[in-house]
Amino acid sequence: MSIFIIKVTTNKEERAIEMISERTQKKSLNVFSVVKPHGLKGYIILEAVDRETAEEAAFNLPYVKGIIGKTVPYKEIQSMLEPKVEDFNIVVGDIIEMIGQTFKGEQAKVTRVDKAKGEVTVSLLGATVPIPYVTKMDNVKVIRREAEESDDESEKPNKKKNKTESEDLSDEDKILEELD
Repeated sequence: MSIFIIKVTTNKEERAIEMISERTQKKSLNVFSVVKPHGLKGYIILEAVDRETAEEAAFNLPYVKGIIGKTVPYKEIQSMLEPKVEDFNIVVGDIIEMIGQTFKGEQAKVTRVDKAKGEVTVSLLGATVPIPYVTKMDNVKVIRREAEESDDESEKPNKKKNKTESEDLSDEDKILEELD
């Protein structure tokens, strides 16, 4: 088995993979896999028995520009094919600060976390109309945790209850005074 790098039109990698897969199935070629490497635009990786099979699978297709010269050992492309599992400590409800891109310095509340893509959907706190904004997890830092907020909020209703009870007592005292 050999691994080949195929140059394709940028942002058309998925379509090129589909066309190569269709041709491989129609002609029963010995192509074992065709993948789009993570973080590398304009290229796809094809695993086949030999160069002739790879060329036949990709030859003269739209979006395919050609096969890069030689075969590539798996160790060179391993980092692109095996995703890194990073433990992001961001959860829904966290208050974050934007540290990159357009809204640098703005605070927002996390509404959704997509760990597979490494993205968070946030709602800007300073905006009058809440608009969801998707950004990479690298562009945010957590300011306040959801757990901290819920602790603060759990204390607030108790205080309100105490106030309403004291207000109710004072109202009852007023009524009793009026009756006397």
